[in-house]
Order: sequence, then C-alpha cells, then structure tokens
Amino acid sequence: MGSDIWPAVAGLAFIQYELLLFAGVFFLIGAADELAIDLIYFFKRLRGQLRTIPMSTTHLPHRQLSGLAVVMIPAWHEDKVIGHTVAHALSAWPHPDLRIYVGCYENDPATMEAAMRGAAGDPRLRIVINSKAGPTSKADCLNRIYEAMAHDEMRTGHPARMVMLHDAEDMVDPAALPLLDRAIERAEFVQLPVLPLPQPDSRWIGSHYCEEFAESHGKSMVVRAALATGLPAAGVGCAFERKMLAEMARQRGTVGPFAERSLTEDYELGLRVALAGGRSRFLRVRDDAGRLVATRAYFPSDIASAVQQKSRWIHGIALQGWDRLGWSRGFGEWWMRLRDRRGPFAALVLFCGYLLLVLGALSSLFRNHGYVPAWKPDALLLWLLWLNLASFLWRAAMRFAFTSREYGWGEGLRAVLRIPVTNVIAIMAGRRAFFAYLSTLRGAAPKWDKTEHDTHPAQAFDESELRSQRSLGEVAR
Repeated sequence: MGSDIWPAVAGLAFIQYELLLFAGVFFLIGAADELAIDLIYFFKRLRGQLRTIPMSTTHLPHRQLSGLAVVMIPAWHEDKVIGHTVAHALSAWPHPDLRIYVGCYENDPATMEAAMRGAAGDPRLRIVINSKAGPTSKADCLNRIYEAMAHDEMRTGHPARMVMLHDAEDMVDPAALPLLDRAIERAEFVQLPVLPLPQPDSRWIGSHYCEEFAESHGKSMVVRAALATGLPAAGVGCAFERKMLAEMARQRGTVGPFAERSLTEDYELGLRVALAGGRSRFLRVRDDAGRLVATRAYFPSDIASAVQQKSRWIHGIALQGWDRLGWSRGFGEWWMRLRDRRGPFAALVLFCGYLLLVLGALSSLFRNHGYVPAWKPDALLLWLLWLNLASFLWRAAMRFAFTSREYGWGEGLRAVLRIPVTNVIAIMAGRRAFFAYLSTLRGAAPKWDKTEHDTHPAQAFDESELRSQRSLGEVAR
C-alpha cells in the first residue's frame, strides 16, 4: 500500500511547496503595498497634515446654504426602507434650498408610495418616474433623475449649485449637508466617510463591513487625498459641483454624466473629475462629542447578499475599470489604480492560501502514518514564512486600531476574529465577479445587480443612540 500511495504523496508535497512559494511571495507583495500606505499615513499624521477636523456642529444643520442642493436617490424595490430614508433626510436637513429626487419605475408603485409617505407632503421631495420598465441600471436611473433636475432648472430659472448622491437605505448626518455646501466652494467633488452600523444579529457577516470601511475611509482614502490622486466616489455621502456634472455629461455626449454600462458608475465618476482637471477632497470632521460626521447604513447581513454586493464592486472597479479607465500617468495614480484592481488576483492568492491549509493537514496526516518523511523548509522559504507571519500580525493590529477608533475595542477584537470570514467572502466574490465579467465580454449588458434591504437604521436606532455609538472608541483629533 505504501508503494502505491507514494507517487500521490510526492505529488501532493510538490504542489504544496509551489503553492507556498506562490502565495507567500504575493502575500508579501500585498503586505508591502499596505505597509507603504501605513507609513505614508503615519508620517503625514505626525507632521500634522492628516488631522481630522474638530468642529462644533450644533448650529450647522440650520446654517443657510449657498445655493440649491440636490440629493439623488435611485430606487428599485426599496419600499421597505425608502420611506425612512426620505423622512430622516428631510428632518435632518430643514433647509428650504434642498430638493430630494427619488428615481422610481412605473412597474414599482410600492417604492413611489413609500417615498411619498416618508415625505408626508414636504414639497422638497421630487418623484422621478423612469419611462423604461425596471430595473434598468443604477446609472440609467441616475441619468433620468439628472434629466428631470435639468428640466426643473430650466423651468424655474433656479440652477442647482451642488448635487449629492445617496442610496435608499442611508442614514444621513445632520451636519453633512452644510459641511458639503461649504466644502464644495474649494473642490468639484467632495466625499464624506461611510460608517457601516454593527449588526448584533449578524456579527460575522453584516458587521465585517465595519472594519473594512473604518480602515479604508480612515486611512486609505485619506492617503489618496494627501497624494493628490483621483478620489473614487463611494456613491453615498458625496457631492459634485453642478457645473462639473454638466461637463461630465458634455464629455460623454449624453443626457447625463453617469456611465450606463458601468456597474460602479459612482467610482468612475469620481475618478473622471480628476481626469477633467477638477479638485477632489475627502472630508473627515468630528463634532464636539468626537462623533465622526459620516453616512451610516446597514450592509448585507447574509453571505449570499454580501458576496453579490462585493462581486459587483470587483466587477465594476477591477475588471470594468481596467477596460473603461485604463492607466493614468504619474506614479501615484498608477499605484492607486493598481490597488483598486487587485481584487480578482487577491481572491486567487487567498484561495491558494486556504488551499495550503488543507494540503498541510493532509501532509501532516501522511507523515504521521509514515507514508512520507518529515519535511523541513529551506532557509529562504523559512524567511518567507516568518515575514508573512509578521506582516499578518501588523495587518491585524492595524485592523484592530482603526476599527476600535470608530466602534470601540470590543468591535476591534471582533474585527480581528472576522478576518477568515472576510477572506472567504472575498474569494467567493472574486470568482463570481470573474464569471460575470466573462458574460459581458460575450455581449451581455450589465444589470442592476442590487442587494435587498429589509431594515433601515431608523427602525433600530434613534438619533441619541447613533450619537453615542462610538462612546467607547478613541476620539481622533
């Protein structure tokens, strides 16, 4: 029996060794990439160049706007949450120079009715009905809203000064609108942070977005802004100067500025602002209590929806972005584009890493039964393993630190424990995105592959609870 199994065992050992080299080298390259971002962040932070702005926001919600502000919300089958979003936004932002445009479809009357109920007769709400049967695409819905806004501007003679983007499930911050109104004076595109809400009923899936956005919008986006590279729009909590949107539409030669064949039209639009010579700004402000002014929302709480959402991001940003945006000049821009597009390859490397765990267990089993002699890595491989271990510990420490800053040390510890869950979701999303991209190469048009939202933050939290959310966290000044 031993002689029969020996060739298979030898082949298994060879595969394990090659995978170890492949995964170890590329894990280390990825770690070096992240370490470079860390070093830039801490260097500029020590020099006082990345200081989060402390500001009294008590009177900001009542500060008069400098012009008409428009909020665009595309919606398809969002009747469970859109009413709460509209009601909260109109209450948080009492400004008369505010218009909220909700894009709906004629074959989705429930969403229209829910939005109107949420507005409770407030004339600042506009319902825009798409002439096409839904769903088309998110970008198509946004372009229809843009067309309706332009028609209203011509009819009233009152052009918008600023256009904001939000999703149907967002919990807006009362200070966000006046802050963006002020910031748009010095930039054509401004992005506020996004803070996913922890989900007690979904600690492992729904809550894993907390650490991802805490690190991305607490460090990576901050570094991008400091390096003066193009900033991608998150699609929520962001504002565009009205004339810049008109320029984007003119460049596209269409009625609206949003790319209808892109799955991540918001990401693309943010980068195109920089390509058109516009100024971009990532704005981090904390109020008197140390609470970050940000857009809060629930993210998918089950693994199927999380994979669906992340595969759309990978498909649009990494795969479509390569085709549609290419590679910009300048090292900083090239580096950031490379980071944005590493998702599919990162999923492959992660898969190899977890496959190594399985092969390692099998090899150990064979060694224990005497089928193969004990194997020791050579010096080079040993150094590679130790460097990867050190980089993993550093990454875990960074994840804990940035998550704890916004959510407290308890969520920071859970963020570290959730690393395997995050990796498995990334692997599944990478695979799904790759095959979805292949289907578009065969001529299939991109679809609005949206996630369903059953709960709105306003249904679970009142404003006082949201304000005390991060009371255990460290206030970043």
